[in-house]
Amino acid sequence: MKTIYLVLLSILSGLLLALSWPVNGFTPLVFIALVPLLFVQQYLGDSNKKGMFWLAWLAFLIWNVLTTWWIWYSTSVGSVAAFVLNALFTAIVFQLFHLSKKWFYQNKKGSWILIFYWISWEYFHLNWDLSWSWLNLGNAFASTPKIIQWYEYTGTFGGGLWILIVNVLIFTILNKFVHQRSFKGLYINTIVLVLVIVVPIIYSVNIYNNYLEKGKEVDVVVVQPNIDPYNEQYNLSPDSILSRNLALAIPLVDEKTKYVVMPESALQEDIWVGALNNSTTINSLFATAKNFDSLTFITGATTYKMIRNGDEKTNAARKFRSIDKYYYAYNSALLVDNRGFVQLHHKSKLTPGVEIMPSWGILKPIESLAVDLGGTTGTLGRDKDPVVFWDLDSIGSSPIICYESIYGEFVTETVKKGGMIIFVITNDGWWGNTPGHKQHLLFSSLRAIETRRWVARSANTGISAFINERGDVLQRTKYWEPAVLKQTIRANDELTYYVKNGDYLATTSAFISVMVFLIALTQGFLRKKKGI
Repeated sequence: MKTIYLVLLSILSGLLLALSWPVNGFTPLVFIALVPLLFVQQYLGDSNKKGMFWLAWLAFLIWNVLTTWWIWYSTSVGSVAAFVLNALFTAIVFQLFHLSKKWFYQNKKGSWILIFYWISWEYFHLNWDLSWSWLNLGNAFASTPKIIQWYEYTGTFGGGLWILIVNVLIFTILNKFVHQRSFKGLYINTIVLVLVIVVPIIYSVNIYNNYLEKGKEVDVVVVQPNIDPYNEQYNLSPDSILSRNLALAIPLVDEKTKYVVMPESALQEDIWVGALNNSTTINSLFATAKNFDSLTFITGATTYKMIRNGDEKTNAARKFRSIDKYYYAYNSALLVDNRGFVQLHHKSKLTPGVEIMPSWGILKPIESLAVDLGGTTGTLGRDKDPVVFWDLDSIGSSPIICYESIYGEFVTETVKKGGMIIFVITNDGWWGNTPGHKQHLLFSSLRAIETRRWVARSANTGISAFINERGDVLQRTKYWEPAVLKQTIRANDELTYYVKNGDYLATTSAFISVMVFLIALTQGFLRKKKGI
């Protein structure tokens, strides 16, 4: 096969992956997207030619650029790094699959190895400092919640497993036909393929049509102040920003209102942990909440904490310019109730390149290159464990800050600790009117299905919305408009199988991947030693 054909097949895989992605993609294309690249691997493995890594990197680079090009709006340098590195990491995984298939089966079979390697990689990618898991395969179904109701058992890794199995089955059928020029013996594989595609969809639609909402009814108001993150957010006074939020919310608040949810950047005052009572904006929220029987505010803020002498410092520690002392800066969520009590959650899953930079060994100098989006930049402090907020009536809620909504297992940990409602607070205005903020909204639908929790989503700019336990986006705001929504939702305390067991599919895949790679590596070494 000529090199140009291999390049075209790689490009085709990249295009199919991109064209299947929400929000404007045609989702079924994801079931065939990896097939061209699998044919590239088959040819290179059979002919013992090189180039698999670069051809895979080309495919995944196209996928990354065409689906997340909007990152460019917030950072040109950071976006290029994200495209190149994410494609690079995935290409390395595909290269390992390529080598393992050759070592294990001399390339005659073994496409199933890709399934375990890919899922293991996605799991690892969710759990390190350079995590950019926007393109995990299971996210492809974010715009089609009706066919993935079984995510309550598997999480998004179930969707990734589904996609990979179908791609491998289709490749196996086509590859046999190419070599045999006959459909003889392919009927069983075809029947299996049809069942693998159809059965999960039928099962999901049945769950969707028969699902009954669970939990106590709660009235919630969600605010979208629409403060320009580039030209207003860091130039207006903290009081004026808070006033904009309250001016939208209060007309919809009554004695039945349980929560007012404001976005990630609603409190722009410098708030120090340990001196919360000195905060003007927190005291304003308390004074407002006192006017109602059981009103609670959920809001975002930037907070700071002094590091005491003798405390161990992490790479997030910042030094004061004028004195020899250190402090941490946090992206925080706050609960403020009408008793004046304040609860805090410091964002745990930080955005790479903006809120966290790698600090290991030779990569440590990169910390100084953090993208400046205004406000507090550089590596932030963070909570080690998920946090649950508790209101006056002992209703637990999961405070999820922006990028944290990408992480299924992280959200399930808050639910397992008592979260009955999910509050997502975010600021999606950095990317302009692009698919970025729309994709981010839809990923909250996945969290709703996985946990069977309502999601109340407040975006400073972007889309604020309510999402029910089936993952349906109900009320939603328009982009770049001040708005406020009110909805009666439910606080559900039942735990799904996925909440109880987390990413068990991924951890199982990781174990299998390690075993397969070690066996393949051993066999490859022995064959090389024997000159086979």
